[in-house]
Amino acid sequence: METTTDLTTEQIARAFSGHRFDLALQHLADDVIWTSVGGGPLVGRKAVAKAIERTSADLADVTTEFQRFRSVVGEESVVVDALARYTDADGGVSIVASCDVFDFAADGRITEIVSYMIELPS
Repeated sequence: METTTDLTTEQIARAFSGHRFDLALQHLADDVIWTSVGGGPLVGRKAVAKAIERTSADLADVTTEFQRFRSVVGEESVVVDALARYTDADGGVSIVASCDVFDFAADGRITEIVSYMIELPS
Protein backbone atom coordinates (compact mmCIF):
# COMPACT_ATOMS: atom_id res chain seq x y z
CA MET A 1 0.00 0.00 0.00
CA GLU A 2 1.24 3.50 -0.81
CA THR A 3 1.93 5.87 2.07
CA THR A 4 2.20 9.63 2.44
CA THR A 5 5.85 9.62 1.39
CA ASP A 6 5.05 7.58 -1.73
CA LEU A 7 2.70 10.12 -3.31
CA THR A 8 3.08 13.73 -4.35
CA THR A 9 0.47 16.28 -3.32
CA GLU A 10 -0.77 16.24 -6.91
CA GLN A 11 -1.22 12.46 -6.84
CA ILE A 12 -3.07 12.66 -3.50
CA ALA A 13 -5.40 15.39 -4.79
CA ARG A 14 -6.06 13.52 -8.03
CA ALA A 15 -6.82 10.34 -6.07
CA PHE A 16 -9.42 12.17 -3.95
CA SER A 17 -11.04 13.95 -6.90
CA GLY A 18 -10.95 10.74 -8.94
CA HIS A 19 -12.91 8.85 -6.24
CA ARG A 20 -9.91 6.71 -5.26
CA PHE A 21 -10.69 7.46 -1.64
CA ASP A 22 -8.75 4.49 -0.28
CA LEU A 23 -5.54 6.27 -1.35
CA ALA A 24 -6.64 9.73 -0.25
CA LEU A 25 -8.03 8.88 3.20
CA GLN A 26 -4.66 8.17 4.77
CA HIS A 27 -3.46 11.63 3.69
CA LEU A 28 -6.03 13.65 5.63
CA ALA A 29 -4.83 15.78 8.54
CA ASP A 30 -6.65 15.07 11.81
CA ASP A 31 -8.17 18.57 11.74
CA VAL A 32 -8.96 18.66 8.01
CA ILE A 33 -11.83 20.89 6.88
CA TRP A 34 -13.86 19.99 3.78
CA THR A 35 -16.29 22.57 2.49
CA SER A 36 -18.66 21.80 -0.34
CA VAL A 37 -19.60 25.27 -1.55
CA GLY A 38 -23.28 25.83 -0.83
CA GLY A 39 -23.19 23.45 2.14
CA GLY A 40 -21.65 23.47 5.57
CA PRO A 41 -18.08 22.41 6.29
CA LEU A 42 -17.09 18.99 7.56
CA VAL A 43 -14.48 19.31 10.29
CA GLY A 44 -12.06 16.55 11.26
CA ARG A 45 -10.77 13.35 9.76
CA LYS A 46 -13.70 11.26 11.09
CA ALA A 47 -16.36 13.52 9.58
CA VAL A 48 -14.61 13.59 6.21
CA ALA A 49 -14.03 9.83 6.30
CA LYS A 50 -17.75 9.27 6.96
CA ALA A 51 -18.68 11.45 3.97
CA ILE A 52 -16.17 9.59 1.80
CA GLU A 53 -17.71 6.27 2.85
CA ARG A 54 -21.20 7.52 1.88
CA THR A 55 -19.91 8.76 -1.47
CA SER A 56 -18.17 5.44 -2.13
CA ALA A 57 -21.38 3.57 -1.34
CA ASP A 58 -23.37 5.89 -3.64
CA LEU A 59 -20.89 5.27 -6.46
CA ALA A 60 -20.65 1.49 -5.99
CA ASP A 61 -23.02 0.70 -8.87
CA VAL A 62 -22.14 3.73 -10.96
CA THR A 63 -19.79 3.89 -13.94
CA THR A 64 -17.70 7.06 -13.92
CA GLU A 65 -16.13 8.40 -17.10
CA PHE A 66 -13.99 11.49 -16.73
CA GLN A 67 -14.28 13.61 -19.84
CA ARG A 68 -11.87 16.20 -18.41
CA PHE A 69 -9.49 15.73 -15.51
CA ARG A 70 -6.67 18.20 -15.03
CA SER A 71 -4.70 19.56 -12.13
CA VAL A 72 -2.79 22.73 -11.35
CA VAL A 73 -0.08 22.54 -8.71
CA GLY A 74 1.06 25.40 -6.48
CA GLU A 75 3.52 25.49 -3.59
CA GLU A 76 1.05 24.38 -0.91
CA SER A 77 -2.10 23.81 -2.95
CA VAL A 78 -3.41 21.65 -5.78
CA VAL A 79 -6.53 22.32 -7.85
CA VAL A 80 -8.32 19.52 -9.72
CA ASP A 81 -10.83 20.48 -12.41
CA ALA A 82 -13.03 17.66 -13.68
CA LEU A 83 -15.99 16.91 -15.89
CA ALA A 84 -17.48 13.50 -15.25
CA ARG A 85 -20.27 11.42 -16.74
CA TYR A 86 -21.93 9.13 -14.19
CA THR A 87 -24.10 6.25 -15.42
CA ASP A 88 -26.12 4.36 -12.82
CA ALA A 89 -27.17 0.71 -12.96
CA ASP A 90 -30.50 1.65 -14.58
CA GLY A 91 -28.77 3.64 -17.33
CA GLY A 92 -29.51 7.06 -15.85
CA VAL A 93 -26.85 9.63 -16.70
CA SER A 94 -25.61 12.65 -14.76
CA ILE A 95 -22.89 15.00 -15.95
CA VAL A 96 -21.09 16.90 -13.22
CA ALA A 97 -18.50 19.66 -13.47
CA SER A 98 -16.36 19.94 -10.35
CA CYS A 99 -13.36 21.77 -9.01
CA ASP A 100 -11.57 20.76 -5.80
CA VAL A 101 -9.01 23.04 -4.16
CA PHE A 102 -6.66 21.23 -1.77
CA ASP A 103 -4.34 22.84 0.79
CA PHE A 104 -1.49 20.75 2.17
CA ALA A 105 0.66 20.88 5.30
CA ALA A 106 4.43 20.53 5.08
CA ASP A 107 4.10 16.78 5.83
CA GLY A 108 1.96 16.22 2.73
CA ARG A 109 -1.35 15.86 4.55
CA ILE A 110 -4.51 17.58 3.32
CA THR A 111 -5.52 20.38 5.71
CA GLU A 112 -8.40 21.84 3.73
CA ILE A 113 -10.55 20.99 0.73
CA VAL A 114 -12.99 23.36 -0.96
CA SER A 115 -15.23 21.67 -3.52
CA TYR A 116 -17.38 23.29 -6.19
CA MET A 117 -19.86 21.09 -8.09
CA ILE A 118 -22.66 21.65 -10.53
CA GLU A 119 -24.77 19.12 -12.40
CA LEU A 120 -25.06 19.94 -16.09
CA PRO A 121 -27.83 18.98 -18.50
CA SER A 122 -27.15 15.49 -19.88
